[in-house]
Amino acid sequence: MTLAFADSGTQDVSVDDARRALAEKFRAAGLDAAELDARILIGHALGFDHAALTAASARSLTNTERAAIAALAQRRLAHEPVARIVGEKEFWSLRFLIDATTLVPRPETETVVEAALAALATGGSRAEHLRIADLGTGSGALLLALLSELPGAFGIGTDISTGALLLARANARRLGIDRAHFVACDLVAALGGPLDLIVSNPPYVATGDIAGLAPEVREFDPRAALDGGTDGLNFYRAITATVPALLRPGGVLAVELGAGQARPVADLFAAAGLAPLPARADLDGRPRALVAKRVSGKA
Repeated sequence: MTLAFADSGTQDVSVDDARRALAEKFRAAGLDAAELDARILIGHALGFDHAALTAASARSLTNTERAAIAALAQRRLAHEPVARIVGEKEFWSLRFLIDATTLVPRPETETVVEAALAALATGGSRAEHLRIADLGTGSGALLLALLSELPGAFGIGTDISTGALLLARANARRLGIDRAHFVACDLVAALGGPLDLIVSNPPYVATGDIAGLAPEVREFDPRAALDGGTDGLNFYRAITATVPALLRPGGVLAVELGAGQARPVADLFAAAGLAPLPARADLDGRPRALVAKRVSGKA
C-alpha cells in the first residue's frame, strides 16, 4: 500500500497534509485510533512533540522526512503497534521503554496497580517499608508503577528473559527509581520471604486462542508472555503452589486476569489458603484484577 505524499515529487507536502493522508490510509486499513496513530508517528519521524507538531503543521516536508514517515506508516499498516514502532509506552503516567522481549504495557493492567494499592491502604500499610515482588516483570511496568507510589517500598522483579530484565533495569534507571532489583528466575525460585505484596501479569491466554488474537498481539508480543497453557491457568497454578508461603500474614497477592478467569483463579487461591476479594473491573467493566490475602496462620 503506497502513500501518495511519499511519491509526490517536487510538489510541496506539509506536515498537516501528511498527517491527514496517513490518517485516511489507516482508517481505510481498518486500524483503530487512525488520527492519533498518524500524529504520533509523524511526530516521532520528525522528532516533534504534540505542541511542536501543531506549530509546524504548515511546514513543507523534505524528501528525507517524507521517506521516514512512509517507512513508519508501512510498519503500522503491517499491524505493528505504534508503541513498538516508537519504542516506548506510557503506563501509570510514566514513560517506559519497550522492545521485542516484552509485552507492551496496556491500560487495563493499571487495574492491578489500583487493586494492589487499595488492598495495602485497607490494611494500613502503604506508608511502611514494604517488600514487593513482581513475577514475570517484563518491562518492569507493574513494579516501577507501584514503587513510584510507595516511597518506602523495596521491590524485586523476576523474569526468565534476560532481555526483559535488561530492559526493566533500564526503565528503573530512566525513571530514577533505585529501590528496584531484577533477578533471572522462574517466578519466585530465587526469592525468600516474608513479602508484603506480590503482583503478576502472568501469561493467561489459552494456547488454542492465540491464533485468534489481534495481529498486533499475535504477531508482535512474545509468545511466552501470552501462552497460559491449555486452559490459560497454568501460571496461576504455579503461583498458588509457591507464593502463599512467601507472603507475610496479611500479605497481598494481586494478579491480572483474562476473560472468564475470575472464578477459577479465585478458587485456586482459596484452595491454597488465601482469601480472595471480589475481582476489580477495568474501565471496560471486565473483571481484570484479583487480589487475595494470606490469612494469618495459613499457607
